[in-house]
Amino acid sequence: MTTTSYAALLRGINVGGHRKVPMAELRAALTGKGFRGVRTHLQSGNVVFAPPEGEEGDAGVLAGCVARVVEDRFGFPVDVVVRDHAYLKGVVDSCPFPAAELEGRQLHATYFSGPVDISVYASLDPAAFLPEEFRLGDRVLYLLAPDGLGRSKLAEALGRCRLPAGTVATSRNWNTVTRLAELTAP
Repeated sequence: MTTTSYAALLRGINVGGHRKVPMAELRAALTGKGFRGVRTHLQSGNVVFAPPEGEEGDAGVLAGCVARVVEDRFGFPVDVVVRDHAYLKGVVDSCPFPAAELEGRQLHATYFSGPVDISVYASLDPAAFLPEEFRLGDRVLYLLAPDGLGRSKLAEALGRCRLPAGTVATSRNWNTVTRLAELTAP
């Protein structure tokens, strides 16, 4: 039987010297709680793992487990989104923009912990932000920002839109999106 690999996306850690989570310590803490094959990607809160024995299958439960480990070990709460390989590969395969023609910094995916309806973004006039664009997918928002996220007016506007209560959102550039799909592959 093949074990499913997951990626945990931790929101808002190691940004600007705040909420520091050393990746070696995170790997050790998760391994100590029974997570298997724990690997991290970059310093921005991307963890690939197989779940503890008997806990496979519910991404929400796994996200809660990872969040508890982080809070217990590092002393602060962190929002976590967990997705399995099939979902991560689906995000890559369903990209509505020509990813192969773009630099990783020009394309981003914002992962949501739950469904988000397009009506959340109804107040935005897409034409006002061109050539920047966004598309909504299955619990993901794709953002094309040709000049990068740091200069994106559309990213700013999207961030001001009110998500459904309790919805966690965390963004990754396209290089990280594709790498997490690769790292979770069987």
